[in-house]
Amino acid sequence: MAGSGMTERRVAVVTGAGSGIGRAVAHALMSRGYAVALLGRTASSLEATDSGVTDSGASGSSLVVPTDVADEAQVASAFEAVLATWGRVDVLFNNAGILGPTGAPDSVGVDAWRATVDVNLTGAFLCAQRAFAIMRDQDPRGGRIINNGSISAHVPRPGAAAYTATKHAITGLTKSMALDGREHRVVVGQIDIGNTATELTEMMSDALQADGTRRPEPRFDVAHVGAMVASIADLPLDVSVPSITMIATGMPFHGRG
Repeated sequence: MAGSGMTERRVAVVTGAGSGIGRAVAHALMSRGYAVALLGRTASSLEATDSGVTDSGASGSSLVVPTDVADEAQVASAFEAVLATWGRVDVLFNNAGILGPTGAPDSVGVDAWRATVDVNLTGAFLCAQRAFAIMRDQDPRGGRIINNGSISAHVPRPGAAAYTATKHAITGLTKSMALDGREHRVVVGQIDIGNTATELTEMMSDALQADGTRRPEPRFDVAHVGAMVASIADLPLDVSVPSITMIATGMPFHGRG
């Protein structure tokens, strides 16, 4: 459902839009009439997200932009495409990420570590950097950046040093950009999510715990994340949500370990 020309609608960019949380957020934003740019590495997955929106009868419009967020040139090209299509960016949901290597720290290869940092941290920075510059200079000025931190921004799972380190770093990025964005009406916050029911969390049926045991963990409908992010996106820019956490009730989080 491609859009063209400038728009009076609010414009959102969603990374990692081809599945899971990104797809749910894209659907929620479009259901509220947003023009949404769908960014992700796999064109077919983005097209599936787009088709799902079309089938739902949502009132928004969309732009499929295959993008590797770890590639600076591709990120620049993606945001240029958004500007060429709609003329502005009001919301960035910075969501693209990978789980990376698992196992004891001494078993993690440096290349796998760097690949995780490239996507989860550098990719988030590159997208936020582009969005920040656009939001600062556009008219009307300002916009909102929402970073997906994961509950691993607070507490680790066993054997997840690379993923956990990048998600803790997202919190630092969020806080720093929130401070730098104040004078420009660029509002930056973070949502930390635990155990949504997506393909990525199917392993929660037999999840390794900190005491070495394995047990099933509850999950919740990812559509609730979409609704939450869309609600935050809808807020006026004089309202900030610095951080919010959503988890499946009963999952090990408080007291994890």
